[in-house]
Amino acid sequence: MTFTTRFAPSPTGPLHLGHAFSALTAADMARAQGGAFLLRIDDLDQSRARPEWEAQLKGDLAWLGLTWPEPCRRQSEHLTAYRAALEQFTDMGLTYPCQCSRRDIAAAASAPQEGAPHFGPDGLIYPGTCRARPMAEADPGDAIRLNIEKALGTGPLPGFMETGPAHAGHHLLTADYLSHGIGDPVLARPQMGASYHLSVVVDDAAQNITHVVRGEDLFTATFLHRFLQMLLDLPVPTYHHHPLIRDDAGKRLAKRDDARAIARYRDDGLTPEDLRRMVGL
Repeated sequence: MTFTTRFAPSPTGPLHLGHAFSALTAADMARAQGGAFLLRIDDLDQSRARPEWEAQLKGDLAWLGLTWPEPCRRQSEHLTAYRAALEQFTDMGLTYPCQCSRRDIAAAASAPQEGAPHFGPDGLIYPGTCRARPMAEADPGDAIRLNIEKALGTGPLPGFMETGPAHAGHHLLTADYLSHGIGDPVLARPQMGASYHLSVVVDDAAQNITHVVRGEDLFTATFLHRFLQMLLDLPVPTYHHHPLIRDDAGKRLAKRDDARAIARYRDDGLTPEDLRRMVGL
C-alpha cells in the first residue's frame, strides 16, 4: 500500500505556524517514502466554516510548496458515511442519546461524591448521566454517545504503533484507561452529523491513510480512535504525534494567534524557507 499521510485543517480561521509545522512534517514524510500527501477539509461545523478561510488555507499551503490531489475530501460531503458508521454502533446496541450540556457535565463531575474531576481527550469525562436512555428516546437536539462499558465486551483489546518522538513504540489499549481515562465519547453532535472522533476514523479508512501525522495533544485520543477502528473493523494506520509549536509563554498556538498566522509572515516578506527554519525544519 502506498505510504499516505494527510493534513486536515478546519476552515474556521487563519493557519498559523503550528499548522505549517504539521502540514510540512506530513508532506516531508510522504515525500521521503515516495508516497502521497492528501489535504482534507474538516468542515463539519458549518456554523463556523467559511469558503474564504478554505481558500486562504489552500493558498498558504501552496505558498509553502505543498501539493495535493484535487478534489480534496470535504467532510460536509460525506455525512452519509458517518451516519452509516453511527448506525453500525447502534445496531450493536452500543449507543445512547445524551441531552446533557457542558454545564450539566461540569456540575455532575464536581459533585462531592465524585471526588476530583477527571479529564480525557474531550475535557471532563462524562459521568454517564444519560447512559440508561434508549435510542428510541433520541431527540434532534441530543448528542449520541458510545457506551464504553458495553463496547468493552465485544472482544480483546488491540494496540497501535506510534513513531513520534515522545511516545515511540507499541501501545496497548486497556479497559481501565478506556473506562476511566476516556469515558463515553460523543459520536455525533446536533447539527454536525458526527464528532471529530467518529469522522476521523471513517475518513482515514476511506482515504487509505497509512500514517496519521498530527500534534501530540491528540495522542491520548488515539486510544479511542483505535478502539473505534476495532469496533468498525477498519484498517489501522501508524501514528506519528509531533511536538507542538508554542508561543513565548509556552502556550500552544491557536487560530486566534493572528500574529503568527502564515499569511502575516507572507505579507511581511518571509519565504517558505524562513518558516521552515522558524519551526525547526
